[in-house]
Amino acid sequence: MEKFAHIQPWHRQFWPWFIIALPLTAVIASITTLIIAAHDPDGLVADDYYKQGLAINQILDRERRAETLGLSGLLRVDTSTQRIRLTLDGPLDARNQKDMVLRMIHPTRPNLDRTLTLNSDGHDEWSAALEHAAAGRWQLQLEPSASDWRLSGRLTLPDQQQALLQPNTH
Repeated sequence: MEKFAHIQPWHRQFWPWFIIALPLTAVIASITTLIIAAHDPDGLVADDYYKQGLAINQILDRERRAETLGLSGLLRVDTSTQRIRLTLDGPLDARNQKDMVLRMIHPTRPNLDRTLTLNSDGHDEWSAALEHAAAGRWQLQLEPSASDWRLSGRLTLPDQQQALLQPNTH
């Protein structure tokens, strides 16, 4: 009996706990991954990818039309008045629009996306109120209400105060 008197019980030894820790770590990591996946699902995968693929052709047609018309625009953010202003260059009939629709698309967080209606101020200029927009990089898409052409651009807030809008036919 003296031979076993100095042996500690199993729960006071290192190796049993080491062996238990390996699978326990995998279980905890799996549960953590499941919680993250359930809490913040991937919003970038579309269920109707086929319909969206067909819509890309229509979008490209609108971009090509803007290129054919020679349209371009300059979008400026006026921080003092909290307004966004657009100046459009191109043929008079293409610029003769009462309202424009500007989509501000966040690349990773769709809940931050915005759609603004820019109203004509006359003299080839449109504007709208710009409430607090989150800092970061924004993809811009400008279309007239009739949606017969489209211009695109990028804006990084708050560092950048203006963006060039051009047809994106690439």
